[in-house]
Amino acid sequence: MKNPFIILAAAALISSSAVLASDDSPAVTKVTPYKPGITMTKSVQAGISPDDAMNILKAGNERFVSGKPLSRNQKTLVTQTALGQYPLAHVIACMDSRSGPEVVFDMSTGDIFSNRVAGNVINDDILGGLEYGSKVVGTPLIVVLGRTSCGAIKGACDGVKLGNLTQLLEKIQPAVQMSKTPGERNGKNYKFVNEVTELNIDDSVNEIRTKSPILADLEKQGKVKIVGALYDTSTGRVSWR
Repeated sequence: MKNPFIILAAAALISSSAVLASDDSPAVTKVTPYKPGITMTKSVQAGISPDDAMNILKAGNERFVSGKPLSRNQKTLVTQTALGQYPLAHVIACMDSRSGPEVVFDMSTGDIFSNRVAGNVINDDILGGLEYGSKVVGTPLIVVLGRTSCGAIKGACDGVKLGNLTQLLEKIQPAVQMSKTPGERNGKNYKFVNEVTELNIDDSVNEIRTKSPILADLEKQGKVKIVGALYDTSTGRVSWR
């Protein structure tokens, strides 16, 4: 027979923990206004439109560029988000160590879903994650974030062959082929690399729409926005496409 005191203690613990994310209950329909640094909960996410989410990221990048990031209590955020997550954006970014989405957008624990892969390419696994984020969790914004001077882009421009990297770089070839920049078509041509980078961002955005009917439908309904953006590794600024 189970100890009744243990059962009561467990019930009390569950009850007290639930208070941390009390507005995450399915029955809750209230909206909590967003303000910079607020913990993302279901009620906060409910009041954020796709355009709102993009403006929040833009404001965060301005803080990053100006060297004025928000001060946050990370321990508190971990506790407050322990029972659920309701991010305002899903970012597919290059794996580059200098362009982490949480950093360049001045976001924190629970704010964004982040997928990192060389060349910010799209595959079925990433699409599955995006569908989960937007359809199940309700994330309103999807951002494909490329970067300047991307090594994967240069590798694709140079036709690099290297183990499993070969098949990854092949996903960037459509952008290489679409480029119309004159001059040498290799990684040493700065303008060529830049154009391929931008074309690859656009191609990834289009792939999300064409390969995921779920996300395409959510976008048509206005529940999700799918956009491209470019991070400048020399200035820290993000430009939007």
